[in-house]
Amino acid sequence: MILVTGATGNIGSALVKELRACDAGPLRALSRNAAQAAFPEGVEAVEGDFADPASLKRALEGVRSLFLVSRVGSDADILEAARQAGVEHVVLVSSITVQTHPHLGPAAENAAVERLLQESGMSWTILRPTQFASNARMWAASIRGHETVRAPYADTALPTIHPADIASVARVALTEPGHQGRTYALTGPEPVSARQQAEAIAAALGREVPFAEISRDEAHAHMAAVFGAEAADAVLDVTGGDVNDELLMVRDTVSQVTGVPARPFREWAAENAAAFR
Repeated sequence: MILVTGATGNIGSALVKELRACDAGPLRALSRNAAQAAFPEGVEAVEGDFADPASLKRALEGVRSLFLVSRVGSDADILEAARQAGVEHVVLVSSITVQTHPHLGPAAENAAVERLLQESGMSWTILRPTQFASNARMWAASIRGHETVRAPYADTALPTIHPADIASVARVALTEPGHQGRTYALTGPEPVSARQQAEAIAAALGREVPFAEISRDEAHAHMAAVFGAEAADAVLDVTGGDVNDELLMVRDTVSQVTGVPARPFREWAAENAAAFR
């Protein structure tokens, strides 16, 4: 039995589909509202919440392998519950900032979760993706309203990754030998800037998407109101304010693990154009 947590999220939903398509065996998908989740036929939907240990215990019953995104609940409690349930292998989604920006608070938190897993006694595979293509959804309301997209560091290009590529690597790690005890840094196939992302969305929509660069201070004021000042600083550092060669590096890990080239941002934009219409 494989348990996919966060099964309706950007990565989890793609992973459930891939695992079902390759007939990976018994598959369970965890969601806060299983009744409203639309999973493929043959997937066992289970309702649970990381804040509710009893529901997590039920979800983990009989599970051999676990897919987990870090920092969505009490990771120590989740991993201990998995260990007690007899889970053998955990595929954890962490962040590339663990290696590129270890001094930042969120990166240190992810590193701590990685250590918890490595010391748990269960086998593990750690995925460290870079910036998600799906982060562009934060512009959806502006684009739907034919307003100007505003972003800092407009021409800093990061090798943004399609969430489905993270799912593809996770599927291989969950179903094939040779990936236990491995840590994979994951990127997209090419650097793409915020300005280029807006252009790709415009091409998918077949209309202009106005774009304007704003200052770090402007962006920080908006983000701090939503996420807090420390988180805003961290996000702005890794999207342009404190980039380094390792963060900018394009890696071929996705194709090496899956045998299929990583998807470019324009593919994500085309697949998700409806969100911006």
